[in-house]
Parts: sequence; C-alpha cells; structure tokens
Amino acid sequence: MKAPVPKILVIRGGALGDFILTLPAIRLLRETFPEAELEVLGYPRIASLVDKRFYASRVRSIDYGPMAGFFAKNGVLDPGLSEYFAGFQQVISYMFDPDGIFEANVRRAGVKHYLAAYRRPVAQHAAREWAAPLEALAMYLESPAAQLFPSDSDKAGAREWLGGRCGEVLAVHPGSGSPKKNWGAALWAQVGEFYWQQFPEGEIVLVGGEADAEVLRALEGAWRGRRVRWAVGLGLPELAAVLAECGRFAGHDSGISHLAAAVGAKCVLLFGPTAPEVWAPMNAGVSVLRAPGGDFEQLRVSEVWVRIRDELLLESQAPLSAEG
Repeated sequence: MKAPVPKILVIRGGALGDFILTLPAIRLLRETFPEAELEVLGYPRIASLVDKRFYASRVRSIDYGPMAGFFAKNGVLDPGLSEYFAGFQQVISYMFDPDGIFEANVRRAGVKHYLAAYRRPVAQHAAREWAAPLEALAMYLESPAAQLFPSDSDKAGAREWLGGRCGEVLAVHPGSGSPKKNWGAALWAQVGEFYWQQFPEGEIVLVGGEADAEVLRALEGAWRGRRVRWAVGLGLPELAAVLAECGRFAGHDSGISHLAAAVGAKCVLLFGPTAPEVWAPMNAGVSVLRAPGGDFEQLRVSEVWVRIRDELLLESQAPLSAEG
C-alpha cells in the first residue's frame, strides 16, 4: 500500500518583507520533504507569491472570521477549522504568540506536532533567525538568500506590460512601510535627473502602493514629461515578474526591495536607521548603501547616483545607451 502523502502547514502572517525573509526556511522544508503537500496560511495578497510557484501546493487566508476563536484563551473553535488544522502532520507557526494562546487552541483542535517558530531577530540575520527553529527537526539552513519563482504566465504578462523594454529600464521604489526608512522624494527626483542626463533614452519603472501616495505625487510633478512607467496597484506575482524582467532596482529597506532581490534583480538599497546585517536581502547582486550614522540627512545625492550608475547601469548585461 502506498504511504499517505505527508501534509505540512506553515502559518505566516506579517508584512511582505517578513514573509520573503521566511522563504529560506520554507524552502528548506520544501526540499527536505519534496513529496509533501505544503500549504501556507497567510494573507492572500502576499501568499499568492508562492501559490503553486515552487513552495506551496495551495494557500489559505488567515484573514477569516472564524479564526478569531483561535486567538482567544479557551476560545470557541470553529469545527471546520479544527478539522482543517488536525489534517496536518506538522504545523509550523510564525504567529506572534507570546502567551501561547494560539498554540494551545491549535493543539486543542487535534494538532499533535506544532513548532512555534516566531522570534524577533536581533543578533543574526532574520532569515537565519526564522530558520533556526527547524533545527529541532534536524533541518539546517545553508543559504539565507530568499528566492521567488514567477510562473511562465507571470513572465509573459510582465514582458507584455513592459512593451518589449525588458532589461532596458530601471525600477525605483522610493517608499517603504515607514517614513523613517525613506530617503526623500526630492532626493530621488535629483537622482532621476542624473539618470536622464546620462541615459536620455532611459525609462524608469516607478513602483509604489497606497502607503507611497505622497512621494509618488512629488515624483509625478518632478518627472513630468520624462519616460516613466507607473507600476502602481499591480498584484504581487505580477510585480515580481516585472521586477525580474527589469533586472535593475533601486529602493530602501522595504518589502518591495526584498521582492526585487528574490527574483534576481540587481539592487542598490539605501538603509538608514535599520540594520542591514539583520534586514537586508542576502542575495548576490544586492548592494547596500548605509547612510552615515544611520541618518538619511547625511546621505548625498551624488553618492547614491554613483552607486546606482556603477552597480546597475554601467555593469549590467544589457547596458543602456549612455551619452558622454
């Protein structure tokens, strides 16, 4: 008789960057148990990045009303969700659960093997921190570099969206999830002027979301009449493929920066008060420029432009036509 296929559930909420930094741990699970059904319980907008894209057999939304009982001490547990959780041989949770309430309720639902994997990264890189709990299952992380694998459909859509200019554009995300991690719209505007002075036929793919509305408005005014393609409101799988096709990316310490690095784009990332040794992508081709003393006011436009030019534009496999 054929042995049943093991089922593993990874629970991962949180922001985009945290999700991507957990991918090395999920990849370790995927490669250790290649035949397993691996499911991710998370926010659909983010978890869609791995749905039937190497990592996950399927994803399920954590943002679901009946889940509320699992977050209350001795809560009333939804029978359907209890049956769902009990169907997994191993549950690995990255929920922030300091009092163990969620774990206790999941165990009440019938889960026998539960690993609480969340911890706040402090002393080592976040990807290593979040993979370390798997050592209890005799799994050890080698590379902390996260990878994403856009589908063929994703790639085809990105090439169509870019209108055939793949490898001929620079993607820029001038925002992040926190204003303190942003360098400033006026400074990015100056970088853009340096870019078009040297690459007059160049195009910038400007990436942003709702949290970036203010900086996007500023750059819309500053770059009016320039070659700018707006990547605003794209789904994350679509955006990931667009960034992979662009191949060049400049940004801050943000989830979008992790997205760009994870699909293999060469990146220049500006870090201010946050620690790159903990939070920066560990992928090859990522160049981190740390503001002096972590203070963005001390980071000069000329220094940023030279790093972007030298790391992304002059050394790329498909260089843009430069003047001078």
